[in-house]
Amino acid sequence: MEKRLILDSGLTRIILERIALQITENYGDMNNVAIIGMQPRGIMLARKLVEIITRISGNKTILYGELDSTFYRDDFRKGDKMLVPNTIKIDFLIENKNVIIVDDVLYTGRSVRSSLNALADFGRPLKIELMALVDRKFNRELPIQPDYIGEEVDTRTHDRVEVVWLENKSTPEVWIITE
Repeated sequence: MEKRLILDSGLTRIILERIALQITENYGDMNNVAIIGMQPRGIMLARKLVEIITRISGNKTILYGELDSTFYRDDFRKGDKMLVPNTIKIDFLIENKNVIIVDDVLYTGRSVRSSLNALADFGRPLKIELMALVDRKFNRELPIQPDYIGEEVDTRTHDRVEVVWLENKSTPEVWIITE
């Protein structure tokens, strides 16, 4: 097994600052925007993104939520492994809001599809955008592309991309692990 660091914590911080600036440029005061982290791995990024956007925009009331799509997955009830859902924390209406869903790694697109289905239960947003820290580009099974990308990487099918949050760092590191 080989591990290769592709983004250290400092570079990830710069990338998140850039994405936060892009979002703020697109939406200004952020009054009609909701940022929703995809459970489980997108929530830490979404929280960090909200923190940065709050600092940049001055808006301390940015809508933030956490979405679990366990029961919307296409492999739900298929197989021996019992799926355990995460908590859903969306205490606002998304009707006519600009929603940005946040995930750490975009690979096949299946998690995003299930999140879009789950999100539909909370209303009809004006627009939905996707932010992914890492876009694996290849092996996409669905026609889903991120609107905000941290880093695009070329990986092989058996590689894993791991986003690691270290206790003493406020932003994660990203590793490619080759089996």
